[in-house]
Amino acid sequence: MIDRERLAATFEKLVRIDSVSREEARISDAICHMVASFHPEIHIDGASEPTGSDTGNLIVKIAGNTDAQPLMLNAHMDTVEPGCGVEPRFSEGIFTSRGDTILGADDKSAIAIILEVLQVLKENNLAHGPLELVFTICEEIGLLGAKNLDYKKISAPFGYALDTSDTDAVITRAPGANQVEIDVYGKDAHAGADPERGINAIFLASQAIAGLSLGRIDEETTCNIGVFEAGAATNIVPPHARIRGEVRSHDEAKLAEVTKGITEAFERVVEVYCQQHSVDDLPRLETSIRKEFSATHIPEDHPVVALARKAASGLGREVFPQRTGGGSDANIFFENGIMTGVLGTGMTDIHSTRESIRLEDMVKSAALLAEIIQLHGRGEA
Repeated sequence: MIDRERLAATFEKLVRIDSVSREEARISDAICHMVASFHPEIHIDGASEPTGSDTGNLIVKIAGNTDAQPLMLNAHMDTVEPGCGVEPRFSEGIFTSRGDTILGADDKSAIAIILEVLQVLKENNLAHGPLELVFTICEEIGLLGAKNLDYKKISAPFGYALDTSDTDAVITRAPGANQVEIDVYGKDAHAGADPERGINAIFLASQAIAGLSLGRIDEETTCNIGVFEAGAATNIVPPHARIRGEVRSHDEAKLAEVTKGITEAFERVVEVYCQQHSVDDLPRLETSIRKEFSATHIPEDHPVVALARKAASGLGREVFPQRTGGGSDANIFFENGIMTGVLGTGMTDIHSTRESIRLEDMVKSAALLAEIIQLHGRGEA
């Protein structure tokens, strides 16, 4: 039922539309035009103001032909840089860019798949309940669209986000994440003439970082220091250093424990310095901890999993529940009471100029989604 050529053409059209984060208006308009024949109810929410985007999240509601409860489908409209002027190439069944930009399969493959499935449902008069399509903005810069989505416009109790690679998996567990930002304030001085009068913020921050366990802490938990900003010149004792990092864990207690361990490491270094040098006001710290998203855990007997597995079986395939270390809009939907499994489209090497996707994988993903929607519409969860 999936029209390979039409799916490929839709994908090519979408990736040619520039839509880096905060510049999603053009692709939102294109999607609205592409769904017009389904006579949808269209909403653009007020997320543009808090996110700084040129549009809000796009919510497209399509009436069902059965009395099933609404089902949500999600994809994000934005891409990372370099994402402007994408020229797709198609060779031996694989889409790539020309090599100087990303391709945009993350997440335009998902948008193309959803649009193709809508066409298949309509052409074949297939059973489906009401569909609530949520196309978010600013996913790539902190899930900001989902965080500012008007959830009053969503009535579906569960659904699927298409935003991962593996077409034989449904992601049911994702970690929670904390963002940590620490400012270390020391004291400037001439590094050659009067270094004793300075307090080196880089040195203090480095001591603290050296005492941390980074990378994979255990099978559920990771920790990373990703940004270190400091210094102006080699002849100045640096008075300020800013460190940004993150902690992720599937276990909320571990998430809190490792996050606390980071802040305590910096506090110990400053405390020791103050004791050794008999100073009170400097060095000092300013610490900010922000919850990025909560962990998700969908039970394996939930309809999100049961539908995906039954749909795959009907296609002669298997789909397996899977755990991931990444976050997506699904984490935010989960926080807002919408159980959301994540399905794969086949995209690989995302966020790089080597990004690619096989057309066959998109066809495979579209077939699974079409089967899920039909089973749901017939009440076969």
